[in-house]
Formats: sequence, C-alpha cells, structure tokens
Amino acid sequence: MSKVILVTGASSGFGAMTVRALADAGHRVYAGIRQTTGRNQAAVAETVEYARTHGVDLRSVELDVADQPSVDTAVATIVAESGRIDVVVHNAGHMVLGPLEAFTPEQLHEIYDVNAVSTQRVNRAVLPHLREQGDGLLVWVGSTSTRGGTPPYLGPYFAAKAAEDSLAVTYAAELTRFGIDTTIVVPGAFTSGTNHFTHAGRAADADVAHAYEAHYAGLSEQVGARLAEITPPDADPSEVAAAIARVVDTPKGRRPFRVHIDPADDGAETVNRVGDLVRTTFYHRIGLDDLLTPRTNAA
Repeated sequence: MSKVILVTGASSGFGAMTVRALADAGHRVYAGIRQTTGRNQAAVAETVEYARTHGVDLRSVELDVADQPSVDTAVATIVAESGRIDVVVHNAGHMVLGPLEAFTPEQLHEIYDVNAVSTQRVNRAVLPHLREQGDGLLVWVGSTSTRGGTPPYLGPYFAAKAAEDSLAVTYAAELTRFGIDTTIVVPGAFTSGTNHFTHAGRAADADVAHAYEAHYAGLSEQVGARLAEITPPDADPSEVAAAIARVVDTPKGRRPFRVHIDPADDGAETVNRVGDLVRTTFYHRIGLDDLLTPRTNAA
C-alpha cells in the first residue's frame, strides 16, 4: 500500500538515494531539503527531473532540521497536501574530522544538534499526527560507529550518532502503544559513493589541531585510507536506500528492529545483537513485553 513519506537530509548521499528508492517503490515521497531556493536549488531540480522521467510521486519540501519553524511548516505542508503522513526517515546528519580536543564546545553543540537533537524537532512536529492515526513508522539512519570499531579523529560524530541511537531505542518503546513502529538502519563506513568524508567538517581550534600533528601527522587521511582498504570494492551505498525501502514495505509488527549494511564489518552488528537481546530480555523480566511490538489497533 502506498505511503506518504518524509526523508530528512535528502539533498545528497543516503537521503537522495532513499527518496528515489522509495518513490520507485510506489510511495509519495517528500525530500526534505534546506535552502531549496539557494545552495540546494540543483538538488531540487534533480528531484523534479527524476519524478518526471521516472513517472513517480517525488516532491521536495523546504526543511531545515536545525530550525523548529521550518520543520513545523514542512510537516504541515505535507499533511495539507496529502492528508496524512505515514513514515519519517531520520537521515539528516553531518560528519566531522579532527582531534576531539580541537573542537570547541560550540562545535560539539552544533554536531549534536544536526545528528541527534534535530530528530526531536521532527518528532515533535510529526508524532501528533502519527499518534492520532494510531499508525506510522520511524526509520532512524544510524551508524556502526556507535558500537563497532571507532577509529580516532571522528569522536564528535560518533558521540552524536550514539545519542541518536539512544533516542531511537527509547522512542521505540514509548511509541508501540500508539501503533507506531521503529527500525534503526545502521550503515557502515562507505568511503565512496557518498560525500560524507569529502564534505566533513573540521575542528575550529587550529592551534590544538596543529599540536596533535606532531604525534598524529596525517591521521585523518590514514583513517579514510584504511577504511577504504577493508571495504570491499563492490560496496554500494545505494544498498542503504534499498534496505530502507524494504523496511517500509514490510508489514507492521514484522519489521526488524535493526538492519545493518556494513561491508567492512566493523563489529557493530555483533555488539548490537547482544545489546538488543539484553533489552528484550529485560523487558520480559519487568513485564513490559508489549513495548517490543507496535499495537495493531491503537487508533
């Protein structure tokens, strides 16, 4: 059945791939893109052209996840146009590279905001609609960095994605009685096919960053190169989009709690398997089994 879907951070990378995959699957998809009349005009034009040439229902909507009024307006626009909203894909995020000490506290605030706090803005706008419907799905695009191998010089990003993962886990339990489902999609390090590393932010304190060069010269480049070495040459980031499309098309109550797409196999799947088993077992022990599966007649 066709769904109305919002994907945040859809101007490039996983987001752009995901909106196309979902539209190809027959859904009405809104690509959440900020600065649609400015720096991202080209991304909007590409969205329009894809919809035209492929005959799919793919639309763009102005959405800056760092601004609550922008989020509220985007969600209101979608509901006004489509009468409902069924799925939100929390995809917006930003990577940074550099020694942790060289990032200012203000930078950490910004990194946490984009990668974690922004999901709260979107949820507060969309969840009233999903709760009223008694149905819906949140898809959280996380990262293996929250549990797997954690190379240095990516600390702020890893910490922010871990915060996002924690929010997703808690929301999952708190939304089941409203009939709202949750899946956490966990991509590994794709060193090609996306702009994550190319567009990564840098630490603001140049003096501290320079001090680290005495003992860690070229480490940022080494991290990227070593990740590329252990990643299979046929690793395709579009598999993340395909996985999200499969989750959306899976019936409620049968969707996986987590889906890993990790060609380099950094160990996150193993750790998450244990952590999620502990969570499930604990919920059984305290008599909250129903919080593990969305209610089917919540409306």
